Amino acid sequence: MNTDAAPPTETVRPDWAGIDQLPTLDLLHLMNAEDRTVPTAVAGELARIAVVVDAVAARMARGGRLVYAGAGTAGRLGVLDAAECPPTFGTDPALVVGLVAGGRTAVTEAAEGAEDRTELAEADVAALDLTPADTVVGVSASGRTPYPVAAVRAARAAGALTVGLACNRGSALVAAAELGIEVEVGPEVLAGSTRLKAGTAQKLVLNMLSTAVMVRLGRTYGNLMVDLRATNAKLRERARRIVAEATGADQDAVHRALTATDGRTKDAILVLLADVDAPTAARLLTASGGRLRDALKPAGG
Repeated sequence: MNTDAAPPTETVRPDWAGIDQLPTLDLLHLMNAEDRTVPTAVAGELARIAVVVDAVAARMARGGRLVYAGAGTAGRLGVLDAAECPPTFGTDPALVVGLVAGGRTAVTEAAEGAEDRTELAEADVAALDLTPADTVVGVSASGRTPYPVAAVRAARAAGALTVGLACNRGSALVAAAELGIEVEVGPEVLAGSTRLKAGTAQKLVLNMLSTAVMVRLGRTYGNLMVDLRATNAKLRERARRIVAEATGADQDAVHRALTATDGRTKDAILVLLADVDAPTAARLLTASGGRLRDALKPAGG
């Protein structure tokens, strides 16, 4: 392997060559010490992440979608982040989408050859029928994986906003995109295993991106998940706690409000804080674009 040509995430640290001979606790200390460098690396890109968040939020407010595209670990992390948005923020599953090279089977099974097939990326992007309101975020540790690079190029040609998220500087991915985030994490303890620090960095950035966008879109009230979908016992109990925390109401009042609003947490909060009935709460929320704080203003909140 020509380490001169390899990106930093793929290089070998000679001083780690003996990790297989370390006592287990020492190996874990080494890994933990390296993991602690990741948040610092992400912090160095916060200004760029903020630009991306505001750009994505502005487009999603016009009905746009957020699409992640990656291969291997990067692709799976995008699928994971997209899958968490409906239960957390009450979004339609089509609003945040994860594309992974090789399709859905690649989420649980290795499809290493798929990452080199640019035609797959082009087809996956074409199937979305992108508009200028959409955003496509290509994710790649090295920043040179063909699948996300091709996805970003195809999305840009379709008029969508494009973002490159890489863990090395000067990557082809960021060069292909309009906006770039480059979190430099350096070599991995296990050389080239970018599911480690690079994967952690990508997860942190994707968490920030989707969460901050949803906050900007009014899908939270303070730090409460008022748009969550209460689809099981745990989430129904969480909904009750959220309504109680937001309103200060007793459990009987919370139960009545949630029953009246068919379990819609945001509506129940508005019923209690604005002293309105469920249909009025629904109407006020529709008029405010789903923003609870704005819905409270005309209701006297």
